[in-house]
Amino acid sequence: MSEKMQASEPLKILIVAPNASSRFGGEAFLPLKYFQILHRRGHPVRLVAHSRNRANLEETLADEIGAVDLIEDTVWHRALWNVGKIFPRPIREAIFGTLLNLVNEIFQAKLIRQLQRDGKVEIIHQPIPVSPKAPSSLYGFGIPVVIGPMNGGMAYPPGYEDLESRVERRFVAASRKLAVALNHLIPGKRKAAALLVANARTRQALPVADHPRVIELVENGVDLSVWEGPGRLRAARDRDAATPFRLVFMGRLVGWKAVDTTLEALRLARAAGVDARLDILGDGEERPRLEELARQFGLAEAVHFLGFRPQGECAAHLGNADALILNSVFECGGAVVLEAMSLGLPIIASDWGGPADYVDESCGILVAPAPRSSFAHRLAAAIQRLAADPALCRRMGTAGAQRIRDEFDWEKKVDQIVTIYRDALKP
Repeated sequence: MSEKMQASEPLKILIVAPNASSRFGGEAFLPLKYFQILHRRGHPVRLVAHSRNRANLEETLADEIGAVDLIEDTVWHRALWNVGKIFPRPIREAIFGTLLNLVNEIFQAKLIRQLQRDGKVEIIHQPIPVSPKAPSSLYGFGIPVVIGPMNGGMAYPPGYEDLESRVERRFVAASRKLAVALNHLIPGKRKAAALLVANARTRQALPVADHPRVIELVENGVDLSVWEGPGRLRAARDRDAATPFRLVFMGRLVGWKAVDTTLEALRLARAAGVDARLDILGDGEERPRLEELARQFGLAEAVHFLGFRPQGECAAHLGNADALILNSVFECGGAVVLEAMSLGLPIIASDWGGPADYVDESCGILVAPAPRSSFAHRLAAAIQRLAADPALCRRMGTAGAQRIRDEFDWEKKVDQIVTIYRDALKP
């Protein structure tokens, strides 16, 4: 039964997410889905975000922008951002990301108290950052706070240590230990009404292991109104083994996405006689190297780098593809896997992290990333298997689409979160 069908009063919900944005996808997009669906259902929901995303939020939320309160940029934000840029990603995210989040929370506290005085909030939801170790200072407001769903506790597979420097590895290990102390000093997570985690791995990574209310709820979902629109369900279309096999990658072009291995697998599959093509949707620091690598592999005509695309265009590209490939080696979630499944596409993914939580043999092929030396060969074999068997693709696509409708529909996800809100509000 949907939440609308329950005879309950609307909830005054405040979603606190300074980094909320549709521009970057991933965790930044999650707060917007909660906000939009709750608003559509008639809840007087508000969103606290950062002013740097003002233009994106005005475009994305349109008529709903009046329910958004923005934290203005300050000299502290700019200083931390500029200094953080010079450090490697793990250090930048762990130290400067945490500091920026705490600075945001100092300024957003004033907004929250004003909304309380105006009678506009009775429960707070902090969906990001999704890191289970990040401390939260959202406490002391006299109303329940729900944090999550969080997702983390990741490590690289054996053999991929070079993707992190020795300094970065040591820093990450030390920062995870320090997080326990920080969460005692800044006890937002300890005092929260509920902590939401995406999986058992994240539950184990929580720095507050004795919290009385930890709930498993996957952080990603699929808006079927976008991803399962009329004519988009790919599984309904026929393909014969003689036509090109069209793969799509969606995501940031960064090292741990292992797109260089994707290109090597494509080269191997084509050398074995498979007419496989690849569209790459996304941008990032790795793009120039990957474009050069595609030229070196002789894939210039088979690989198309299309850059960042809005969600609707991504859905259209997937709707014309035969499979999604995501052999990332450090993927906590992987919303693109769910989006592709919703369109009836089979999945080729790493048997590691988030994709392994979503995909099973009924709807895709999980490929072990270790040993690294033969990872591309195993991926190439998966490409060959799907390219040679259109009927298998259709069966996997149909099973995946059904799984999305059963388990990952955003509407059902919001049903669950509203139940959690109501439980948190009980005396």
